[in-house]
Amino acid sequence: MRKPLVAGNWKMNKTSAEARELVAAMLNPLREIAGVEKVLCPPSTSIPVIASALTGTDIGLGAQNMHWEEKGAFTGELAPNMVKEFCGYVIIGHSERRALFGETDEHVNRKLRAAMKAGLIPIVCVGETLDEYESGRTGEVVSRQIKLGFADVDSASASRIVVAYEPVWAIGTGKASSGENANGVVRQVIRRALSEAFNENVAQSIRVLYGGSVTASNASEFFSQPEIDGALVGGASLKPDEFVAIAKAASGR
Repeated sequence: MRKPLVAGNWKMNKTSAEARELVAAMLNPLREIAGVEKVLCPPSTSIPVIASALTGTDIGLGAQNMHWEEKGAFTGELAPNMVKEFCGYVIIGHSERRALFGETDEHVNRKLRAAMKAGLIPIVCVGETLDEYESGRTGEVVSRQIKLGFADVDSASASRIVVAYEPVWAIGTGKASSGENANGVVRQVIRRALSEAFNENVAQSIRVLYGGSVTASNASEFFSQPEIDGALVGGASLKPDEFVAIAKAASGR
């Protein structure tokens, strides 16, 4: 059985003081939810503060991005071991990183391999744009992202990877994909591409999350689907009651 995972991507929101308040508002309710892996991914400036707040709990901490090099002249970047000092998880290849900062499938691959080497659990984002979706290219695009992004990754440790299927047209738009549609993409495209990249056993062991306008009101629609193992939550992760409700919905999967 793949253990459900719900991760909150806070994006560029919350100062350290605000982040501390947000965690305090959701900490105890989250701790009461069993059977779900819960992860918070605040901005990098708040990571040490949140790491301290989560000490002794079963709630994981993740970074929103990292570089693939171990050190060097990369102003503004975080090395894998810098992330590992505080975090167990890292988001890689989010559509905003791809669209706004020019990250390619090759960049994603280098980051993924560096994260695996550092012992981090990578949450790798894949998904198609609205134009690609409307032109029927979802399978082509997502398969390519997995083929190139997962190249040369050791299959023996690949089951540690988490994939987040985030159709770009649904992120921050309030227009979520349907559970049935997302489940079909995971089953027919993502798991097939993972099987080709590794093998069928690995493909079935990797957790695949849905992301894109996930809320407390629609979370159960996605979690009821057999191929969807949780969610990468954006805006709703900044609302304590919403995020807790989403995690509770995952516990009933």
